[in-house]
This record gives sequence, structure tokens and C-alpha cells, in this order.
Amino acid sequence: MLDGLPASQFQLPSGPWSTVLEALCACFPGVDAATWQDRFARGRVLDAEGSALDASAPYRLGAEILYFREVVDERVIPFAEMVVHADAHLVVACKPHFLPVVPAGAYVHQTLLTRLVRRFDNPALVPLHRIDRDTAGLVLFSANPATRGIYQALFRERRIRKHYLAVAPPLPGLRFPYVHRSRLEPGEPFFRMREGVGEPNSETVIDVVARGVDTWTYRLEPVTGRKHQLRVHMAALGAPILHDRFYPELEDQRPDDPERPLQLFAHTLAFDDPITGEPRRFTATIEPTKSA
Repeated sequence: MLDGLPASQFQLPSGPWSTVLEALCACFPGVDAATWQDRFARGRVLDAEGSALDASAPYRLGAEILYFREVVDERVIPFAEMVVHADAHLVVACKPHFLPVVPAGAYVHQTLLTRLVRRFDNPALVPLHRIDRDTAGLVLFSANPATRGIYQALFRERRIRKHYLAVAPPLPGLRFPYVHRSRLEPGEPFFRMREGVGEPNSETVIDVVARGVDTWTYRLEPVTGRKHQLRVHMAALGAPILHDRFYPELEDQRPDDPERPLQLFAHTLAFDDPITGEPRRFTATIEPTKSA
């Protein structure tokens, strides 16, 4: 753990390299040799036991390497998360728009996980599920490795109920609640999804909670948990979620706009606690813009 960040793990694959430095340069072409050498010099590349490696350390097939990701000039996300609940086993946090759940790409420190690890001084925190960076709302974290598997089983066995709220154009031609099933598969570019032909592998229950003239507020219950499932399903029905930059068409890349956040919110999480047997229900502290 370094400054609230856990080390990334990487197992050296087969290759013609003589040193760990050469292997890392080949396996991560987006990071130049000078950057890797600097990380070695500052003790940011470790062996499996956590000891700092020298840049001349010999390559060994299958060796586990630990390293700390860094992003130059990482952009600050100026919105705060809110902790809804915390106990010995779980942390429930309400994530703001634009904040990633875990380190990835251009974000290392500006993530919900990193912020919570620092807040609770608990490097064992692990998200039990994830929501998109553009989506706001509840995320459930395991705080205790000893009970982590018990809570992970809630998601694996679909014993947890998740409800989202979304603002989108009206769908007067449908009878609600409406169940949408389709086959989701990777789209273009690689980070998008699309509906394909074949046996459905995704299911969403859709209902209406408020009707306006131009938009309605929908309650979405994902029975399955495919990537971008709710966004793709609503777009496929002809009601893309308000301010969606990916669906139905990919918009030109632009900076995050706090005045136009995606109107999708992970609103409630409910389950019977597998340890105490008590019913648990958590509700987000933020809600979508009113239907108009």
C-alpha cells in the first residue's frame, strides 16, 4: 500500500527478455523505459514478497511483480462521495458522477476505492460490484477479507436487489412494468456494447415512477449485470437515458460537464444479511433531475 493505493500485480509471461525492466517495457508499451527506470529507482516496483527490485533484476518466467500505477497530472474530480453505512464487514458509499470506482486508465488517486481506503485506513476494502464512471449512486464494499466471500455470494447467486432511477424520453407505447431481454455483446469501439442476435443474456425490469411532458423517471431493476446493460436497453427501446454520451450514438469526446451528468442513479440496494439474517436496505443520497 502506498498513499492509499494497493499495488497492481503482474505475472511475467514467456518472452526473450533478460531483465524485469525489459519485460515490463515490452508488456506495457504505453509506459516508456525512462518511466519504468524512475519507478525502480523510487522503489515502486517490488517482488512478490514486497521487496523493492533493481532495474537490473533478472527476468524469470512466471515471477509475480508488484508495481504502483501513476498518472501524470491526474485530473481532480471535484465532487465528494458520501458514506451511507459502515460496519466491521461492509461499507456502503454514494458515488458522485464522473468518479471511477477503481483505478483504471487516467485515474489512480481520483477513484472511490482510493478515497475510501484513505478515509477508513483500510487497505482490505474491495468493491463487491461496480457502476460506470458516469453513473452516480450506491456501491457496496467488503471491509473484511474473512467475510468477503459470504457477501460476494449475494451477487453471484442473485440474492441482492438493485434498483436504479433514470430520466429518459417517454415510452407511451409500452405497458409497465415492462421486461426487456436481449443478447448483449461487445460493440464498436471496444468500450461500448450492443444488442445482437441470439439467445438473450441480459434482462431488465422497467417501471415508471414519474411522468413529465418531455421526460419520464423510470425505475430499472437489472436482473442480470451486463456491462452498460441499462443504458443499452433504454436506448434500444427508443428512450436513451438523458445525457448519455455513449448511446444510442457515441458523441465526440468532450470534458465532463457537471451541468449535464448522465441521469442514471444506483438508487437502492436490498438483501438479507448472510451473517445476521436481518433485512438490509440502503438508499442513495442523491436523485435524478425531476421529469419535465
